Parts: sequence; C-alpha cells; structure tokens
Amino acid sequence: MKILVVDDERTLVKGIKFNLENEGYEVDTCYDGEAAVEMAKSGGYDLILLDLMMPKLDGLEACMQIRGFSTVPVIMLTAKGEDTDKLIGFEYGADDYITKPFNILELKARVRALLRRSAIQGSDAKDDSLTRAHITIDISRRIARKDGMPVELTAKEFNLAELFMRNPGKVYSRERLLDIIWGIDYQGDVRTVDVHIRRLREKLELDPADPKCFNTKWGVGYYFSES
Repeated sequence: MKILVVDDERTLVKGIKFNLENEGYEVDTCYDGEAAVEMAKSGGYDLILLDLMMPKLDGLEACMQIRGFSTVPVIMLTAKGEDTDKLIGFEYGADDYITKPFNILELKARVRALLRRSAIQGSDAKDDSLTRAHITIDISRRIARKDGMPVELTAKEFNLAELFMRNPGKVYSRERLLDIIWGIDYQGDVRTVDVHIRRLREKLELDPADPKCFNTKWGVGYYFSES
C-alpha cells in the first residue's frame, strides 16, 4: 500500500511517515498543495493524507483538483475542528477528517479503516453486477434483485450485502462490520448490525425464517453462503 502525506509542517510529516512505514506502508511526502496535485497525477497511491492549510494551494482546492482525475481516498488533516469545516471538506471530496493534534494510533486506525473500505468498493470494480445464489446486486446502479425481482435496500443494507457477496464464506464479527460499514467514529450499539442482518434476510432470503445466504457463525459473527 502506497500513501502520500502532504503537510507544510515538516516535523509532523516526518513523524507520520515514520509511523506509517513501521506499519508496512510505502510513504511519499510533499509540503504544499500544488506538489500534492502533481504527485497524485502520477497515480499509484492508495490513500492521501492532506493538510487543510498549506502554501501555494490549500488542501480544499488540492482535494477538489485531485477529484477531477482520481478517486483515491483522502483524509484531511487540519487544526480546525468545527463541523462546518468538516462539511466543507467532505463537499470538496474528502473521505475522512482528523483534527490536529491527533493520536497517531487514531490516525493509523483511520488509515486502515479507509483502505479496507476502499478495497471493498474497488474489488471487482469492472463488474457491474454480482450474482450469488438467487441474489444479484448491480454495483454501479446500486440495485438489488431476488430471483430477478427488484428489492429496495437502504444504503447500509446494500453496503453490507455487497461486502458479504464479494467475500463468501468469510466471517465478520459485529465489531468488524461496524468498523467497515459504519466507520470508526460510529458511536451506536453493535446490535444495529443484528437489525440490518435481519432486514437483509427479510428482503433477500427466499425463506427469512430459514436463511441460506446471510448466515450466523454462533459466537463469532456473520457470513455469506451460497448453499
């Protein structure tokens, strides 16, 4: 995994680079928005950490320009913590947001979570649809079908179905599902996962009372089976 770290605070950049490289990532660095855009154009980055306040080109403008040619995940780094600043960052194309000063463990957790979500969304990206058993999901149009009949799913339900169907047989704990689908900032109860699984069974299983696809691994979590 290759990460680009962009911040005009060189000491901070050095520390982030050191810690991410210790996690096994390949890390490039630069110190202003213009350089970030040019380096991003070369491609090859799995994630960009981008400071908001920088010389030549600020982080918002740099993020917007990067979004013109790339869907690479972007985490904004900023000393500002107001909700309005976060909303502006998301509007400009940021995927996540972390406020300085931050704990390096939190930063690494956010990097891992965003890379996981990106991998899920990007795997089999060339396939417009995915069919397993009697269930088909249209990835680009975000439409689900049961035995050919369209089924209305919420955004979270669709994301869960896609994750399971891309990884049949893989067991996910409720905590892992919250991390991947809801994000590490989610403060709700893990039982929300149970609720969403129940709804998926009601909507997509041929017999919700005897599920064959969205299965439970007792004491561990949930998995998808085509049997």
